[in-house]
Amino acid sequence: MMQYTVYDSPAARTLLRAFSLFALKLTGWRIEGQPPPVDKCVMIAAPHTSNWDFIYTLYIAFAVKMEVSVMAKKELFRFPFGPLFRWLNVIPIDRSKSGNTVARMAEEFQKKEKMILIVPPSGTRKKVMYWKSGFYHIARQADVPISLGFLDYGRKTGGFGPLLMPGGNMDADMISIRGFYKNIRGKYPEKEISAPLRIPEVRL
Repeated sequence: MMQYTVYDSPAARTLLRAFSLFALKLTGWRIEGQPPPVDKCVMIAAPHTSNWDFIYTLYIAFAVKMEVSVMAKKELFRFPFGPLFRWLNVIPIDRSKSGNTVARMAEEFQKKEKMILIVPPSGTRKKVMYWKSGFYHIARQADVPISLGFLDYGRKTGGFGPLLMPGGNMDADMISIRGFYKNIRGKYPEKEISAPLRIPEVRL
């Protein structure tokens, strides 16, 4: 059975776009860049240091009329929040099954004509030493580009950077990606990654 989401209701989309534009203006946030000009991609959401990141990400997505899918740990789908998260097109993820997420998301890309999957590469809002490489493996396996989305709390600006097609050299690609985020500040900068750019082969 097909899942009914906010994007299936024109009235809900219109209302949420108006509310998102109002909320962004009220809080002093600006949108920078253009949404990715592709039907399918993995969009990095970084830095991820606060629960507010999810809220502002949705505000920006609704404001620019961009349909997105977001992954979240399955524990968040317990009553009464499960129906709301599914309506917002949030996908439950079982973190106990290593590597399962990559295959599942690649399969989702194959089934859908359009899909912009938002993934926080840190995997958590807590401070970590390395980005997880799951977002990169999903893009590689699904054969889709990576879009560099960001929230810069220092400038109160969120938006979209360039597209990158993952190649065979993950370390080189990660240097380019991390270079883009070098001067972008999260809500809690002390939780941002300060480790070397090299990331281990750890999947979501």
